[in-house]
Amino acid sequence: MTYATRGHLAMLAFSALVAGSFSLGAMAAPHIAPSALNAVRFVLAGVLLGSVALATTGIPRSALRAPWRYLVLGGLFATYFVLMFEGLKTGAPVSMSAVFTLTPAMSAVFGYVALRQITTPRMALALSVGAAGALWVIFRADLAALMAFQIGQGEFIYFWGCVAHALYTPMVRVLNRGESPLVFTLGMLTAGAVVLGLWGWQDIVATDWLALPGIVWITLIYVAIAASAATFVLLQFAVLHLPSAKVMAYTYLTPTWVIVWEMALGRGVPSALVGGGVVLTVVALILLLKDETRATSSD
Repeated sequence: MTYATRGHLAMLAFSALVAGSFSLGAMAAPHIAPSALNAVRFVLAGVLLGSVALATTGIPRSALRAPWRYLVLGGLFATYFVLMFEGLKTGAPVSMSAVFTLTPAMSAVFGYVALRQITTPRMALALSVGAAGALWVIFRADLAALMAFQIGQGEFIYFWGCVAHALYTPMVRVLNRGESPLVFTLGMLTAGAVVLGLWGWQDIVATDWLALPGIVWITLIYVAIAASAATFVLLQFAVLHLPSAKVMAYTYLTPTWVIVWEMALGRGVPSALVGGGVVLTVVALILLLKDETRATSSD
């Protein structure tokens, strides 16, 4: 199995795990400040990955070179998550995931600016097909719902978080100096925890942690382990072996996974017509799995 194939599998798992953040996050967002929740999330994820790193590969001294790199990446991802949970206070999980599907196009632009990664005609076609499939799923094959769509306050706030997420992807390649995905992610999480700790200190102190409802703790554990530690490593690995546009293309699967999560939580079952959107996202991914002669040599 090539590294590029492993990168695609990593992003498939990434999209499924990230989707859970939308459904659970929407349930927890009204009960805790986004900065407080995400500060603890980064600390827990950092402790977990730090323990794994010390028990396996260790943390080489070379990883401490130019620590400002981790502050840049940690700041970007901290921005994304805080704005995501802020948006989830008023935005519905499925409509929020619609905003998330804007990241591939933005990532392609940032990838070209930072790395001169070229989006070939077939890749552009795949991104377009994936976007159409995602919209089909998001609006549940209801044209009237699509035509009536209006961007709410939550979606608008989250959009700027998605800009930070899209920029993060190519910046990993720009700033990585040979560190393993595990160690590099640990550095980013540590820096992100520092940024969030300073930014959200008042919210952290003001939170009555013992009085929080169970859904907040469930969400916190999930986002710290599954949607932080695991997905960060998956994303770091993928961006080192795939062009940024291909990495972010997997976000088109997120609305489908969100609907699966919503069904599992008893929030309703979409109509059979929605299956057409799922097929389109699969077609887009098949297009992306084929080798690109004009893509980067690591693909």
